[in-house]
Amino acid sequence: MKKSEAKQLLERAREMWDTQEWLRSAELYEQVLAHYPDEDLSAMWWYDAALAYKFLRNWAKAYELGRQAAARSPRGEQDPAFWNLGVAATIQRDWATARDAWEGFGIPMPEGEGEINGAFGAACVRLNTGGEREVVWIQRLCPTRGRVMNVPATKGRRFGEIVVHDGEPTGERTFNGQSVAVFDELLLFDSSSLPTLHVTVNATDASDIDALVASFFAEDFGAEPASSFHMLCACCSEGRVDWDETTVPTHGGSQSVWLAAPETEARRLLDDWATGDGRSWNGLELFG
Repeated sequence: MKKSEAKQLLERAREMWDTQEWLRSAELYEQVLAHYPDEDLSAMWWYDAALAYKFLRNWAKAYELGRQAAARSPRGEQDPAFWNLGVAATIQRDWATARDAWEGFGIPMPEGEGEINGAFGAACVRLNTGGEREVVWIQRLCPTRGRVMNVPATKGRRFGEIVVHDGEPTGERTFNGQSVAVFDELLLFDSSSLPTLHVTVNATDASDIDALVASFFAEDFGAEPASSFHMLCACCSEGRVDWDETTVPTHGGSQSVWLAAPETEARRLLDDWATGDGRSWNGLELFG
C-alpha cells in the first residue's frame, strides 16, 4: 500500500469516526495498520481502532488491538491505551495482561497472580438492563470491576453480582460528605446466587428496621427498605446528588423491604427479628 493511499484511508477512517460509524472506521484503520504498524502516529491509530471496537462491545477485537496500542504507548503516564486494555483484558479474563495494563497506566496492583480481588474503594454504577437505569453502590475489586452492595429493585439484577463498569464518570454521589463517581455498567461479569425477595414488615420505629437490615448484612446477605430508593430523572441522575442520614431515613410502620438471601434463611432471620416487641412480617415472595 502506497502512503498516498494510506493517507486517503486514514482520512476516511476519521470521517467514519466523526459520524460514529465505528465498525467501518476500525476496519479502515486496520487496513492501514496492516502495512504501517509502527509509524510515528501508529499508536494513535491502534488506539482509535481498539476504542471503536470497545464502543461496539466487541471485546475480543478491543483486546487484540488494545494490546498493540499499549505496546506502543508510554508506561506510567496514565495513557488511556492501558486503561482500555485493562478493561478488555478483564472481560477476556486474561488476568496477567489486565494486571500489566493497570500497572502500565500507573495503578499499583495487589501482589499475586490471577484474578484481581483488591480493595479499591466504593463507587456507584448505573445498571442498564432492559431500559432500566438504576444506580447502585459497589465495592470495587479492581479499577473496572465491583461487587453490587445494594439489593437492586430492577428485576433480574441481584445483590452480590459483579459488574464491569466504564472509566468515564457519568454522575456523582455524596453520602455524609463522602463523594464517589457514578460509572455506566459495561456488562454483568459474574452473577449472584442470592435470589431477591420482597416482604412487608411492620415495626414500631426506625431502629427496628435498622436492626433488620443489620441482621441480614451480618450474614453477608442484603436488605433494602423501600425508603432507601429514590426516583430521579436522567438529568439529575447524571449530575451530582447529595445524601445524608437525614435525607434517607428509615422509619417505623408498615413498609416494603427487598431482601437478598435464600428463602429459608430469610424466613429464619425474619422470625428471629419478629421476636422483638411491635415487630411482624408477612407476604414473603420471590421478586423477579
